[in-house]
Amino acid sequence: MTKTHAPAAGAALTALGVALIRARETRRPDRLYDDPLAAAFVDAARRDFTRTEEGAARWARVESLAEAFFEGRSAGVRLADDRVAEVVADGVTQLVLLGAGLDTRAYRMDLPADVVVFELDLPELFAFKEPVLRAVAARPTARREVLPLDLRADWATPLRERGFRPDLPTHWVDEGALPYLPVADHVRVLETLSCLSAPGSRFGLSRFAVDPEAPHYAELRRLVSGDAAAPGSRDDTARPGERWLIEHGWRTEFRAWDDLVAPLGRPVAVGDPQVGVVLAVRD
Repeated sequence: MTKTHAPAAGAALTALGVALIRARETRRPDRLYDDPLAAAFVDAARRDFTRTEEGAARWARVESLAEAFFEGRSAGVRLADDRVAEVVADGVTQLVLLGAGLDTRAYRMDLPADVVVFELDLPELFAFKEPVLRAVAARPTARREVLPLDLRADWATPLRERGFRPDLPTHWVDEGALPYLPVADHVRVLETLSCLSAPGSRFGLSRFAVDPEAPHYAELRRLVSGDAAAPGSRDDTARPGERWLIEHGWRTEFRAWDDLVAPLGRPVAVGDPQVGVVLAVRD
């Protein structure tokens, strides 16, 4: 049995919750996507956490949170999958996952061999992820480049060193990692990816109405930041939005969440036309 060390705190912990969600979705007969590797991550993480009584209690909290976020987050995975499939069909061959977590699109989406998937995330996340993938002999269909790093530091240089070509269109994927950064670092990431984006590059910026004091969001904050962390909410109004993208050379189109999820047949509509995704294309 491969020895692993699942991340037990910090933003990397959220990747385990998403893996739980993907594993549960995969078990459904009416699943929105199929991610057979998610169960391997879940099994390995469960073993790591349940070695101690304290860890088992923490794992139970992660499972409870995954349950609370399941419907909406699972629909979000499917929408991100659809966007990846769309851009690849349009000829985009570079995908950059910002805060890749335990993403497995390089394995499960049957991407062409000429597509390169650059996965950026914290070293402790990949220290858990890579041994699990090796243990199950997973083989990606696309070329996969792993970059263990902190997005608050210089990531453009190592990205280029791993073969990224700024002269080719890129699809940048953020499924919720950037809002965990301080606002200034969030802006710097968007400035960097804008500078690296050739015409035709794509990016999606989520626009959600979140009550950070709702019980499940408060519990998520405690798990990520620690139970002793001071209560508080992040100020998303100060973060880059659609106007920022337009001012930095992106052409944008807003798609309401309810319109996007309507074909999925899941109870995830929010009834707010301002909630959705800003789809951006580099001019």
